[in-house]
Amino acid sequence: MITKPKGTYDIYGDNAKYYKYIEGVFSTVCEYYNYEYIRTPIFEDSELFHRSVGETSDIVSKETYDFKDRGERSLTLRPEGTAGVVRSFIENKMYGDVNQPKKFYYAGTMYRYERPQAGRYRELTQIGVEVLGSDSEIIDAEVISLAYRLLEEMGIEDVTVKINTLGDKESRENYRNALVKYLEPHIHELCSDCQHRFTTNPLRILDCKVDKDSDILKNAPSIMDYLNEESKNRFEKVLEYLRLLDVDYEIDPNIVRGLDYYNHTVFELVTNMESLGSANTLCAGGRYNNLVSYLGGENTPGIGFASGVDRLMTILKEINKDKKIENNIDVYVMAVNPEERLTAVRLVQDLRWSEVKTEMDTLNKGLKAQFKQADRLNTRTLIILNSEDLQKGLITVKDNLTKEEVKVDEGEILDYIISNL
Repeated sequence: MITKPKGTYDIYGDNAKYYKYIEGVFSTVCEYYNYEYIRTPIFEDSELFHRSVGETSDIVSKETYDFKDRGERSLTLRPEGTAGVVRSFIENKMYGDVNQPKKFYYAGTMYRYERPQAGRYRELTQIGVEVLGSDSEIIDAEVISLAYRLLEEMGIEDVTVKINTLGDKESRENYRNALVKYLEPHIHELCSDCQHRFTTNPLRILDCKVDKDSDILKNAPSIMDYLNEESKNRFEKVLEYLRLLDVDYEIDPNIVRGLDYYNHTVFELVTNMESLGSANTLCAGGRYNNLVSYLGGENTPGIGFASGVDRLMTILKEINKDKKIENNIDVYVMAVNPEERLTAVRLVQDLRWSEVKTEMDTLNKGLKAQFKQADRLNTRTLIILNSEDLQKGLITVKDNLTKEEVKVDEGEILDYIISNL
């Protein structure tokens, strides 16, 4: 038997309902904020991801799916969504569009070669937004509030925005130097990954999952002490707008982004649900004003966030664990003999085209079995076709809750069903 590759999964049944729900709420909220949908290729030139994600990052050094096609071109399955959107922005000259900034949202599969475990897969689904062309503090607050509203719309409560700033280039460089000086005497007390990051990406040490509770990291210098006045003022404006938008936040100096093109606002949205433990981060993002120019485009500011659908699904299942997801049908059309089935097929099509969720038997079951199937589907209304009634131009309609039956003129059946749903 052929089985699915390790670290992948099939989406069907209740999981499919959760996926559709999450992506549906996400697209609706994004449309309210006037973000437009974008879809980029699942694989791109390897250089795009190796440059944007960083050769020294854990993703590129350990996790990317790199391969060569039959033309010996080096390609990579996308590990995240931002780089593809930025590449599309540059390649399609969107910077020349009169309507700026360009605001996008996406949903799609990403690929990372890591050890599969609960909530972490090699094929994963992410949703995210990117805004390109505005450096306004208002946009920072808007992107964060969109993520906050998204979780709120899904019924996820007790959410806090953890926010930090990396400052401008000068502030970031001053802080990096201070951090390296502080960590140097202690680096061999930290994990092997941190020791490697010390020479390649020292800011990422603050985000280490292994040593996060160590006194070394707890006592590390704070970037707040190295911000110049311009960076301080910018951060205060972002926080002011968040307060105006009623978004709860707390400043967390340990939220960082190691790559040089990140600057100013970085953030995560976390929930305090005990069942998630340390896997309580539902969304993460930040400002990347230098990424577009780094990838060969014009100097263009940008900011965005991404969220893993698998983790959102886990928390939604926890929230709704006492609620059974039902497969509800508006109308079930019941027919037994060939004459009745001819009418049923036409009627089912008419109802579906009238946006009524409709089903009928296609396994030649008897009437009793069809009643049972209709109940399993939690059907609200039954249409019971009977040859004698059809000869008189009548159709029997039964309310499956009250069990009341009425006979309706065949020519008026659509209007009757629609008006009574």
